[in-house]
Amino acid sequence: MKNVFLLLSILIFSCTEKKDQDSNNIETKSKDSIPIPANYISVLTQHNNNSRSGWNNQETILTTSNVNYTNFGKLFTLPVDDQVYAQPLVVSNVMLENKKRNIVYIATVNNSIYAFDADAGNLLWQRNYTATNGYNRPPKNTDMKPPICGGNYKDFSGNIGIVGTPVIDSVAQIIYFVARSANTYGTSFIQHLHAVDIKTGNEIFGSPVVINPTYQGTGRGNVFGTIYFNSQKQNQRQALTLTNGIVYVSFASHCDWGPYHGWILGFDSKTLTQKIVYNTTPNGTEAGIWESGMGIAVDAEGNLYCVTGNGTVGDNNDPRNLINRGESALKLTPTTNTLQVSSFFTPYNYSFLESYDLDYGGMGAFLVPNTSLFFTGCKDGNIYILNKDNMGGLGNQTNNIFQTIALNNPNAHLRCQPSFFKGNGYAYVYVWSETEPLRAIPMDLVTNRFDYSKQITSSVNGPIGQNGAVLSVSSNGSKDSTGIVWASHAVNCDANHLVCSGILRAFDASDVKKELWNNRMDIARDGSGTYAKFASPTIVNGKVYLPTFSNQIVVYGLK
Repeated sequence: MKNVFLLLSILIFSCTEKKDQDSNNIETKSKDSIPIPANYISVLTQHNNNSRSGWNNQETILTTSNVNYTNFGKLFTLPVDDQVYAQPLVVSNVMLENKKRNIVYIATVNNSIYAFDADAGNLLWQRNYTATNGYNRPPKNTDMKPPICGGNYKDFSGNIGIVGTPVIDSVAQIIYFVARSANTYGTSFIQHLHAVDIKTGNEIFGSPVVINPTYQGTGRGNVFGTIYFNSQKQNQRQALTLTNGIVYVSFASHCDWGPYHGWILGFDSKTLTQKIVYNTTPNGTEAGIWESGMGIAVDAEGNLYCVTGNGTVGDNNDPRNLINRGESALKLTPTTNTLQVSSFFTPYNYSFLESYDLDYGGMGAFLVPNTSLFFTGCKDGNIYILNKDNMGGLGNQTNNIFQTIALNNPNAHLRCQPSFFKGNGYAYVYVWSETEPLRAIPMDLVTNRFDYSKQITSSVNGPIGQNGAVLSVSSNGSKDSTGIVWASHAVNCDANHLVCSGILRAFDASDVKKELWNNRMDIARDGSGTYAKFASPTIVNGKVYLPTFSNQIVVYGLK
C-alpha cells in the first residue's frame, strides 16, 4: 500500500512541462490534482503554430459525438471594453497566486489586454496600453482622412488600437503586441511594440519601443533616398510571429492610402532591439502584407513565408528583379539585418490583377504540415499551391508552380482563413470564401496533390459580400471521430464594411456535409452577437473562445 501512495505522490507532485515554442503546443500535467486524460495545452500564436495550419491536434475532450445541441453550448462570456480583431490566446498552467491556472489573453482595439481565468471566467488583470506624452487615445477610422476610400473609410468601424494577434513566449512568460495611439486631434500618430509579463501585465525592461524604421530606396515617399515609416498609414493587421528569439511584426495599409509600403520588422525578444528591417518595395510602392489577419509562416529552418498585395513588381524594367516584389508569394531568409528573398512566385498576369484590384495577398497563407507546400490564394478566385523551396518565379504565359485550383467564381475573392486536418488515411484543406460553400479539398498523401474533383462541400448558407469565413480545426490526433471544423462568419451581411451578426458553426471534419452544431440553433441560449472580422475561434482544452465585435469573448463547451 505504501508503494501505491508513493506512486500517486510522484504522479501528483513531480509533474513536468514539455514546451515547443515553434509548434506552440504545450503538454502539461496539473500540480494540484491527479492528471486527467486530456493534458492541458496552450495556444500561443495565431492559428495554433507557426505553420498557420489552424489545427489543434491535441483536443481530447470535444468530439463529433458530444458537440451537439444537447451537450454543447455557451458556458459564459468574458466582457471587454471594445471590439476584438485578435485571436484569443491561451496559456496553460500559469502559476499565479499560488495556484496553477489556464489563462486566456484578449486584445481589444481600445489598446487593452485582458487576462481571464480560462476555465472559471473571472478577470485576473486588465491594462490599457495607449501611449502618453501627447497621445491619449487609439486612432479611429475617422482619422483616415480623404482621399482615402473617397473619404468613407469603413474597414474599421471605430477604434484601431491593438489589431494584429499578439504572440506569447510561454518560457519567458511574455506577451508581445503592437498598440497604436493618436493625439486628441488626430494629427499625430505613434505605434509601439510592447512586451509585458503574462502574470501581471507589467512592461518588461525596455518595453515599449517606438516602431520607427527607415530603409534605403528611391520608392514613393522617399526623402533623399530614405523611406520613412508612417505610423498613421501603415496598418499592423497581420498576427505577430515569434521564432529563433526574434519577434516579427508586419504592415500593410489602410485602403491603399499612399504612400505606403510592405514592412517586416524583427525585434530581439529579450531586449526589443530592432534587428531586422525589410521593405517589400523600396524602389516602388505599396505591396502590403496582411493575409486576412493570419501570421507569417515559418519553416523548420527559420525561413519566413508571406504574400504581398498589389504593388510594384520588379525594378529597372525587370519584373523578376527581387528589389520590389508586389503581387508575390515570398520565401524570406534572415540575414544580418534584413531578409533575403530566397524564392518567390508572381502570377504571370500580375498587371491584369493589379489593374482590376484582384491582387494577391488577401487569403491567409500557410505551410501544409509534413510537406514542402505553401498554400496561398488570390482575389482572382484561384488557389495557388507552391513548392516552398522553389516557388516558380514569374512565367511568361503560364505559372510554373506545383498546382492551381480555380474556384471559377468571379465573386470568390478568398478573403478568408483556411485550415488543415489529417485524418485516418486522408487529409483535407478547408476553404470558405465569400459567396462560396465550405469546401473540403482532399490531398493525396502520396503525391501531395489536391484532387478538386473529389472535394466535399457543405450545403449550408455561408458568408456573402466581400468577407469569407475564418476556420479552425480541432481533433485528437488523426481520429476521425474527433475531427471538427469550426467556422465563424457573418450572417446575411457583408462584413467587409459593416458590423454584422455572427454565427459559429461546427462540422464533421471527415464529412463537412454534416453540420454538428451552430450557435443560432438556440440564439437566446447560445448566441454570440456580432461577427469579429478575420478573428478565428480558439479551440483548446475542451472549450471554444469566440471573439466578437460585441465587446465580449463567448466561451463554449460541454454543458
